Amino acid sequence: MKAKQKILIVDDDVNIAELISLYLTKECFDTLIVHDGEDAIKQFHDYQPDLVLLDLMLPGIDGYEVCRQIRRTSKTPIIMLSAKGEVFDKVLGLELGADDYVIKPFDSKELVARVRAVLRRFHTVAVEDPSPPAPSGEYVSYPDLTINLTNYSVQYYGENIEMPPKELELLYFLASNPNQVFTREQLLDHIWGYEYFGDTRTVDVHIKRLREKIKDHASWSLSTVWGIGYKFEIKAKKR
Repeated sequence: MKAKQKILIVDDDVNIAELISLYLTKECFDTLIVHDGEDAIKQFHDYQPDLVLLDLMLPGIDGYEVCRQIRRTSKTPIIMLSAKGEVFDKVLGLELGADDYVIKPFDSKELVARVRAVLRRFHTVAVEDPSPPAPSGEYVSYPDLTINLTNYSVQYYGENIEMPPKELELLYFLASNPNQVFTREQLLDHIWGYEYFGDTRTVDVHIKRLREKIKDHASWSLSTVWGIGYKFEIKAKKR
């Protein structure tokens, strides 16, 4: 029998936490509820969840700091929950490594759908082969870089590079359309969908994080087209 996926619910509102737990338990998830940031960090290591639902406004250590501390040692998916709908709050959460951001009040079906979507994107091949076979499935490849959308993996100079699903999807989309310039709005629409419409800084945050992991190559680069957007640029060979 397949083990249930575990969700750590971090929310100081007891009623909301219990309601979320009820939704997820009905969908065959195992849940654990904690009500403050300090306990969240402790239980994250003890419970070892597959995903964390993290409220921002917590007593003591807030959700941003909890996210920051988890990201120091783990790539476990994090969905932030907040009554704050400001672009700044969303961007800060994404900058700290959150995989998604849900605004309260939320629809129970939407929350469950987002949990499933993030888990589906995150769970890839668990065992990494030190000498990986030739890529298969849906992928793009350039000198010293292979982005595989089928198993959500990135090989850079022969090393596996870990990155959240949205970063990988953004890199894959740009690399699949070399030398084509996309506006931030187009990238938001293709990668994030309508719910992020208008949050163009979300794209900038993810491009920044990609550049920290994937440096410009002699043959290609992740380029900014000032005043327009971004492109994956293939550089002409010097004669």
